[in-house]
Amino acid sequence: MQEIIKSSLVKSYSYFTYREHVANLLKEGKSTGNEQSESLTKYSELNEVRMNRLEKTIQITERVAQSLENLQANYIWIVISEGWCGDAAQLLPIIHKMAELSEKIDLRIVLRDENEALMNQFLTNGGKAIPKLLILDAETLTVLSDWGPRPEGAKNLILDYKTRHGVVDETAKTELQKWYLHDKGISTQKEIIALVEKVEKQLV
Repeated sequence: MQEIIKSSLVKSYSYFTYREHVANLLKEGKSTGNEQSESLTKYSELNEVRMNRLEKTIQITERVAQSLENLQANYIWIVISEGWCGDAAQLLPIIHKMAELSEKIDLRIVLRDENEALMNQFLTNGGKAIPKLLILDAETLTVLSDWGPRPEGAKNLILDYKTRHGVVDETAKTELQKWYLHDKGISTQKEIIALVEKVEKQLV
């Protein structure tokens, strides 16, 4: 696993270089990933708008901020993402703002299709669902915990919709975006910080 992680880190991006990479591809009419289509490019364009808005509006709670500022161990956070992924667009700005609050966290972003070996270690029900956050010991590169691809409330919304309608269609995606808008990133912060605090207790 360590060799897979080392290989992925070599190809990783900072949050800002990731944003730049996605934006540059869009200028060429492309999205990230192996598959290219008009719809994926449109999703990527929409996600750029979402992320720009969230960077300005998302607030990290005082409780979460205090916990992050008091971390003792050093961590690498790897997020597996793609520019066209709607959930990643909603969650990456939150994860970025959390990581910024601690000198103990080095946030790196890797593209799913460029890091298949890593993605295959963190499948969700056999699928390559993203984003996935991996919390690593910075010294050993051991994966201490992982999270994603959605907070519980969002996951349950999609599961319930699929149970009722049999598919995840555009209406479901619209309902999901409404959920994210209403939640304001609170669920994501709570779930991630709970994992971080659990890991911190084990290490320190």
